[in-house]
Amino acid sequence: MSWSCSRFIALFIVVAIAIILQLAKQLDNIAVENADWNIRMAESAEANKEEFRKGNMSAFVIGYTGEVGKEVVKQLANSDVFSRVVLIGRRNVEYTDEKLQALEQKVVDFEKLEESEDVFQGIDVGFCCLGTTRGKAGVEGFKRVDHDYVVKTGELAKKSGCKHFHLVSSQGANRKSSLLYPKTKGLAEAEISEMSFDRVSIYRPALLLCDRTESRPFEWVARKLLAPIAYVAPTAITIPTSVVAKAMINNCVAPSDKAVEILENKAIHQLAGNAKK
Repeated sequence: MSWSCSRFIALFIVVAIAIILQLAKQLDNIAVENADWNIRMAESAEANKEEFRKGNMSAFVIGYTGEVGKEVVKQLANSDVFSRVVLIGRRNVEYTDEKLQALEQKVVDFEKLEESEDVFQGIDVGFCCLGTTRGKAGVEGFKRVDHDYVVKTGELAKKSGCKHFHLVSSQGANRKSSLLYPKTKGLAEAEISEMSFDRVSIYRPALLLCDRTESRPFEWVARKLLAPIAYVAPTAITIPTSVVAKAMINNCVAPSDKAVEILENKAIHQLAGNAKK
């Protein structure tokens, strides 16, 4: 390769990075609907938690072994905002932390979830963190987990008295998309939204930042490549799983009259107290 060609490639890379960083900054500065409310709820989270505890409410977490689910469980255990927390999944998890050991665990067969309707009975709030990938489960397996299991969970929760349903979806979810991932997420969102819960909160995080226990090579490469962008524009295209969980809990305890709300990546950062306007 000639010296001039190498210089051209180097220059091209520098220019491309500069353009990407500029676009990320623009995304980071996009105004968010209800930003003032998001920021205010983050600032008043501790007071809201204190008031919320008086309701003596219960919650379930389904998909609690996933990366977001694990963070939700950890933060629920440490915050004590619910008098009872039920973890619903395929298997029991052996916890060493005393607070986590105090949580109830219920083992279910997701292919026959309707046979475990009793585990949802009388629970006020649901946190649905179910999700997999096409690479891990195949096309049909992905649709089964990210749509069928999610919708069935919503149906059983609603039937059993759940009032507030939290759903972890994904940035770009769109039921009209021609692409498998956003379409599946969007269809699940739409069906949950139509179930007449008192309140539905849908979270659309961007690329999740965490130390995964399972191998996802593409995400690992993406996180490494996007690290500089995350530093320059932290709310644009990435978000730590701990921030998602914190936002979900802050939002849960916040008083609201919205029947259905969709929270995009920057709004999630704001609700967690991780970003201003």
